Amino acid sequence: MASLAERLGHAPDAKLLIVNCDDLGSSAAANRAIHDVMDRGVATSATLMVPCPWALDAVRRPTAGGIGVHLTLTCEYPGYRWRALTGAASLHDREGFMPRTAAEVWDRADLADVEAECRAQIDQALAWGVDVTHLDTHMGTMQLDPRYHALFVRLGHDYRLPIRMFGARAEAVLGVPARAQASEAGLVHPDHMVDLWGRPRGALAERLDALRPGVTELFLHPVEDGAELRAYDPAEADIRAGDYAEMTHPGFAARIAAAGATLISFAPLRDLMRRG
Repeated sequence: MASLAERLGHAPDAKLLIVNCDDLGSSAAANRAIHDVMDRGVATSATLMVPCPWALDAVRRPTAGGIGVHLTLTCEYPGYRWRALTGAASLHDREGFMPRTAAEVWDRADLADVEAECRAQIDQALAWGVDVTHLDTHMGTMQLDPRYHALFVRLGHDYRLPIRMFGARAEAVLGVPARAQASEAGLVHPDHMVDLWGRPRGALAERLDALRPGVTELFLHPVEDGAELRAYDPAEADIRAGDYAEMTHPGFAARIAAAGATLISFAPLRDLMRRG
């Protein structure tokens, strides 16, 4: 059977890399950073947090890469909160906002409300004119619980969109054959995933040097450093600002080139999936 790289028109040993920026629309500082790295050509993709206050600003700007929907059911910040588009009570905590953790969502949310909210977020992005390339999820909420993963796969099938796929370790935590479920539903997804959240700075270089043949998604969280970021995310501001600094350093693009990787977005995967 042909590999995903071959089905996309590349050699079987090709290294295809999607560099995705999570959390587009979460803040003005995130929007500036993500648009910057996409304009520079070092990021090829971003995913939009539709319920967030800065989401519409994000999609009003022209972008040089693909945009997916970052299905959002949580709001982790202590003083900066948002609500579900549908307003469903089971999707909110006692303060009236989305819960701070995925575990809270899994514990209290009605799955029918979750499905309605996810569809509302995708539909809103489409209504704003976004040429949606794929689906992923904020804080892994739709991927790390078997019930939610089944819904995640169904949404990808219904909207004919590729999905983010975690690796073997996450599949073991999930306890179900996530990749097999996606394949049986006719979904396309990257072969490999690189998640470097909170890792030491040298980890990115090591992972780029070790890229394997096939399609790899690397996702990062670049945000422009400054008062805005430090106010809403004091605990993890260094991680987000660090991602932005690393992506704009000349060594980042050079490392990708040295790895022999070809940058792509999720759009070719979506188009392949829709061709059947």
